[in-house]
Amino acid sequence: MDSMWLEIVLNAKSEELDLISATLIANGVPGLAVEEEEEFRTFLEENRQYWDYVDDELMEQMKGVSRIKFYVTDDADGQKQLAQYLKGIDLPYTSVRLREYDWAHSWQKYYRPLAIGKTIYIVPEWERDTAQIPAGCTSILMNPGLTFGTGSHASTQLCLEGIEEFIVPGKSVLDLGCGSGILAIAALRLGASHATGVDIDPKAVDVSYENAELNGIGRDRCKFLAGNVIADKSLVAELKELKAPLVLANIVADVIIPLAPVVPELLVEGGTFVCSGIIDKRGDEVAAALEKSGLKVIRRFEKNGWIALAAQVC
Repeated sequence: MDSMWLEIVLNAKSEELDLISATLIANGVPGLAVEEEEEFRTFLEENRQYWDYVDDELMEQMKGVSRIKFYVTDDADGQKQLAQYLKGIDLPYTSVRLREYDWAHSWQKYYRPLAIGKTIYIVPEWERDTAQIPAGCTSILMNPGLTFGTGSHASTQLCLEGIEEFIVPGKSVLDLGCGSGILAIAALRLGASHATGVDIDPKAVDVSYENAELNGIGRDRCKFLAGNVIADKSLVAELKELKAPLVLANIVADVIIPLAPVVPELLVEGGTFVCSGIIDKRGDEVAAALEKSGLKVIRRFEKNGWIALAAQVC
């Protein structure tokens, strides 16, 4: 029997989207979806053959507002999470009960091939045979399922650009907070020999392996683990044995800061740490934490109010 979830919907003005999204992520929301009126109308324009089937009520609902959606389990734990996620957000919300299958598939119509950086194209699995990818570019097939990480968020895009710049072909990669596995898979598609990913959400392990398989990557080249990188000492000890020339963390500032002291022990000499998921106003705070931990910031990426930092051991 499918698990039951609550789809939480916040209505917001377009100019409020960045601040609300940033607050939700800072409060621990592992992923969210944003539906903008303009995006919806563009979707309709690109699919004119379906206009007759668009519900007038839906058109009216999308008029003049944008929506932010995220999900919690429909139980006591989910209610506790919801209270935490909405701290500091003074907006009414609606909730809809969904089966796990419905959640995993309801948003697919809005997900299209996405160009990132110089050579990366993120392609939804259901468009693997129809997407037109320029010669010389690297396509990454994704089917995020219940774990978000499609490449559409600025923080993920910044991290992917960091991978393009700092990947060491033929060497390993370590991804802290792997989500859908998108960063680890991108590194492998760009030439890494092996990738290890860790995420606090056990669902991420299965989803990451599934996405790796979609891209023709076997378990001999990747390993995904569930656990808390900061609190689980045995996990941290295991990761220290896997020193890599590139370590990734697309999480949030409040996780990157306490993680920073561990990072130098995860890097080989001359290796690079690329971290993202940082709201621009906290960029200097994270940079200071990295410097305090013996890491020198060598590159700063910025996009749509988000920051990624690349740092190396001093």
